[in-house]
Amino acid sequence: MEDSALVDLYWQRSERAIDETEQKYGRYCRSIAFSICGSRQDAEECVNDTWLAAWNAMPDKRPARLSGFLGCLTRHFAINRYRAETSQKRGGAETALALEELSECIPARQDPQRQVELRELEQAVGRFVSGLGEAERQVFIARYWYLHPVSEIARKLHYSESKTKSILFRQRSKLRKQLQEEGLC
Repeated sequence: MEDSALVDLYWQRSERAIDETEQKYGRYCRSIAFSICGSRQDAEECVNDTWLAAWNAMPDKRPARLSGFLGCLTRHFAINRYRAETSQKRGGAETALALEELSECIPARQDPQRQVELRELEQAVGRFVSGLGEAERQVFIARYWYLHPVSEIARKLHYSESKTKSILFRQRSKLRKQLQEEGLC
């Protein structure tokens, strides 16, 4: 089913929208949630939260790219669940490590007056990622969007772990420099 038809189902408040979304994007959203949470049960709960959030958001919004919209929702729920789990001294350290690596480049989001700056920051990071070569973009997105471990990225791209770490280090350095030049960091 085409995304526009799926969005129309949400707008019509048809319960079929959830079933169709599950068929088309369930595996995609579960892979995002699982890579962050590390637990199939937590991933399943994040995906269910995603479907509910999509159901509640659709009458007001008509996303241009449904996959991106659902992926962002899933990622948001998975990171929140991960933070809740790790605050209780549970869970693995891979997500925390990836987020910590990027924290050197991106300022904290706690000040509500920084909403405009955050949009500029998001656009700057988008421009940075768009300017990367295909292989570098795959490494960056796998690590900082999907939060995959370095070892998994290296294995999938047939790189050594040291080469992958080196690529990520150089990318963070370039990103930090670009953000500093734009006055965003």
